[in-house]
Order: sequence, then C-alpha cells, then structure tokens
Amino acid sequence: MVRANGAVSLRELARVVQTSEVTVRRDVRALEAEGLLDRRHGGAVLPGGFTRESGFPQKSHLATAEKTAIADLAASLVDEGEAIVVGAGTTTQELARRLARVPGLTVVTNSLLVAQALAHANRVEVVMTGGTLRGSNYGLVGSGAEQSLQGLRVSRAFLSGAGLTAERGLSTSNMLAASVDRALVQAAAEVVVLADHTKLGADTMFQTVPTDMITHLVTDDPPPGEERAATELQALADRGVQLAVAPSPGAAPETAPREPLPAPRRPHGLRPPTVPRLADLRPH
Repeated sequence: MVRANGAVSLRELARVVQTSEVTVRRDVRALEAEGLLDRRHGGAVLPGGFTRESGFPQKSHLATAEKTAIADLAASLVDEGEAIVVGAGTTTQELARRLARVPGLTVVTNSLLVAQALAHANRVEVVMTGGTLRGSNYGLVGSGAEQSLQGLRVSRAFLSGAGLTAERGLSTSNMLAASVDRALVQAAAEVVVLADHTKLGADTMFQTVPTDMITHLVTDDPPPGEERAATELQALADRGVQLAVAPSPGAAPETAPREPLPAPRRPHGLRPPTVPRLADLRPH
C-alpha cells in the first residue's frame, strides 16, 4: 500500500489488514528498521527524506474519515455572504461539499474538484482562476492562475498540502502548485490550513505557507500513542497558530462543546473584504 500510494495512515492499514493500530505500529517499526519505509506521525511513507506526492486516486482513499471530520469543522468558519479562496486538494474538496449550503458565498478557486462540488449550489458563486490543468490533483497552475489572483482580497484562504511542520509551515511536493498556493495566501486576510494527523511532521520540497502566516490549523485528533504528533501540534500552538481539533473517527462525542473559533483578525486600517463580482475578477 505504501509503494502504491506514497503514504498511508496507521488507521487505514489497521482497517485493511483487520488488526489493531497497536499491532500495525509495531510492524511499521520493524519495517522501518529494515529500511523498507519511514514512519511519519500517524502513518508511513516511502523511505528517503522528503515525502513524494501521490496522485488523486491514491489521495482520495487516504484518511477519508479524518478528512470528513476536518471539513465539517472548517466549514463552521465560513459565514453567509463571505468571499473566500479555496485551494486544490482532497480535503478542500470535502470542505467545498459542505460550503454548498452557505448562502451568498463567493468561492475563488483553482481546483476543478472544488468547482465541481459547488456547481449545483444555487446561492454560491464560483470563480475559477485561469491556468494550466495539473492532472494529478485537478488544479490549475502556472502564470495564468497567479495573474488572475492579483488585486484580489478576501477574508480567508483554505489550503491543504503534503506536509506541515512548526519549523517550515505548510509544504508541497510540486513547485507550480506551491507558487499558486502562495498567490492564494496573498489574496487573503487569514489563512486556514486543513491537514489530517498524517501530515503533521511531514516535510516536502516546496514551502507554501510559513508558520507565522497560518492563522488556524484544522486537524483531527491523533490516535493514542502518537506522541510526536501531539508534540508537533504543541509546537505549532507555541508559534501562535490557533488549533481546531476534530474528534477521532468513532470517538465518543464530547460532553461539552469546544470553544468557538474567533472572528478573523484584520490589520489596523484594513477594511472588511467585500464580495467580488465576477466581472471584477476577469482580466481586462
């Protein structure tokens, strides 16, 4: 599974082989000792430093329950009538499916998957960037995508990536995708990163969002025994990132609700973002 997908979570391995995560974790340690794979927080990847990128078919089957929980929590950040940007990825695709219920929303995206999820949402306006289609994640990249984002200002950017560390922030394996993600970040007053626990501690080639530019991290609760994931989360919190942690799939519901996430912080003098019209975003 690791060779086919590039990465796999312990939960997914335990489900496929029908055993406990404790047993899977022990076996993964043994395989790492033989040099056959590298352990990451909550999962395993192919050996050799930086995590390589998997294609969409593989990504769509990784940590699916965790992505669903993260998308549910991230959707609570979005208000009626807001204008946001949403990057490419399987987790942001899950988010988009929930945004279809938010009236008066404007979503600017470079992702065909996000646009498709919102195509039949009558009260949501979808604005696509230009660019060249990247087949591995159905995202638009290149100068056309970046130029179409110039001059745009929205309240929040929702992004995912291939890895997240307190030291480097969010990263991805593709240079063109990283460049577009940076342009999405520049268009937003706040940045919300969506990353399941298997991404925590993973480091890939191209930095997209440095840690000090991440406002919120929406993630899932790491499984028991993943002390390194908890350490990474604490390190991110120490750097000023606000954490929103979704419960683990199958976990009992909390007896008390979590504290609501705060309203977006805007620099002094910055006027609240207005919903852009489609005509304003087209190149003249």
